[in-house]
Amino acid sequence: MDSVKKPFPECIDLLCKNIKLDPYFNDFYKWSVEVGMPVIVLSSGMTPIIRGLLVHLIGPEANDIEIVCNEAIDRPPKKKEEEGGWQIQFHDDSHFGHDKSLTIRPYAKHFDEHPDEPRPVMLYAGDGVSDLSAARETDLLFAKKGHDLVNYCEREGVPFTVFEDWRSIMATTQAIFEGRITVKKVAAESAEMARQGKI
Repeated sequence: MDSVKKPFPECIDLLCKNIKLDPYFNDFYKWSVEVGMPVIVLSSGMTPIIRGLLVHLIGPEANDIEIVCNEAIDRPPKKKEEEGGWQIQFHDDSHFGHDKSLTIRPYAKHFDEHPDEPRPVMLYAGDGVSDLSAARETDLLFAKKGHDLVNYCEREGVPFTVFEDWRSIMATTQAIFEGRITVKKVAAESAEMARQGKI
């Protein structure tokens, strides 16, 4: 990132103008708020950029979304608002700068330590290699069709289903939330489709 010299606010603005997020995420997020289902964004990106993109897509209510990722900090003696004045502060010391499994584990651990509290179903959506560590930590992984994550899940026996966009994630999540299908059944159907070469 040392080659990027633009002031950080300009970087965010440039990315917001040129990156198109899946428009169905907006529908998914609004539904999740309606039903009281928490949405947490785990990313290997930087919080101000992810926040900027989400606010650009969803509007100011996206400021309520919890984001866990890397940060952009000043590069002394300069400030982020100056040319060449920012750098990445990684979330942890892992290969990708953010081992997402380390973020997910405390949630599961909390419910293991508090068996009197009903444990929510934990779902995760990912499309890249930085999502591999998180794949085993949730009840069901939504793996982006055509990406390596699908092959990893098949090989490692990780419960997964495939998605093309947030519309399909929303349909499956709603079905699970409403009790029309179980996570186990979704994963079993996906595993069978994978065995048949249909994924």
